[in-house]
Amino acid sequence: MDEIELRQLRCLVAIVDEGTFTDAAIALGVSQAAVSRTLASLERALRVRLLRRTSREVTATATGLRVVAQARRVLADVAGLVQEAASGHTRLRIGYAWSAVGRHTVAFQRRWTAAHPGVDLHLVRVNTASAGLGEGSCDLAVVRRPLADRRFDTAIVGLERRLCAMAADDPLARRRSVRLADLTGRILLVDRRTGTTTPELWPPDARPAVEETHDVDDWLTVIAAGRGIGVTAESTANQYPRPGVVYRPVRDAEPVAVRLAWWRDDPHPALHAVLELLSELYRTA
Repeated sequence: MDEIELRQLRCLVAIVDEGTFTDAAIALGVSQAAVSRTLASLERALRVRLLRRTSREVTATATGLRVVAQARRVLADVAGLVQEAASGHTRLRIGYAWSAVGRHTVAFQRRWTAAHPGVDLHLVRVNTASAGLGEGSCDLAVVRRPLADRRFDTAIVGLERRLCAMAADDPLARRRSVRLADLTGRILLVDRRTGTTTPELWPPDARPAVEETHDVDDWLTVIAAGRGIGVTAESTANQYPRPGVVYRPVRDAEPVAVRLAWWRDDPHPALHAVLELLSELYRTA
């Protein structure tokens, strides 16, 4: 079978939509003879008859109707692909796994819109190690642990305190802050894909038991029930207040670095503007 070309599909759809070869030629900006040749080449490539032509009208065959429907989908997909490739300067998708940029999230969105009205900002939650960057779900990503993937570059835009999330009736909830040693012997809930805390935060002889979770809502539900505790970046507390859960600073735990990540070989045009704005928000907090 010969290779099918987009111009052939456009020609077929134009004939059906316009009703005649003459009107299709006008719509496409070509000659009527060119329309006839293009349709004939498509029918030869597919080895089927797509249209019936009389002196008064053009109608699609049964096969033609199915091909036209598929052709519309193909052309729409191609149009979407072109728009996607060309939208780098007009749309910005920033991925994050759990908590965007915490208490700076609203200010970041509003200040971005005011300073860059021609670039639509979309925050996208994707619970993967690269917060959607590797999956193509976003253009830039906010991550809170180093990325080993050499396809990406990162820069630290700020630091966040590390907090312990616990049930509101937990005895430690009466304290204003806790230490890592206070959490030894507890069940630590971790998300191995995106979480910021692992048992390695504790000395080898004082590490808590670990139970795995896969989503911030599941994490909070288990904590509220008193079946475990979590240690997380401060942004989680800002984005996910939950009845039955309290957050307390872990005063002897190192802070969490907040990084912006991007494709090393294909950075988004807005990269430097985002870096500057996020760094300023964290610096002036």
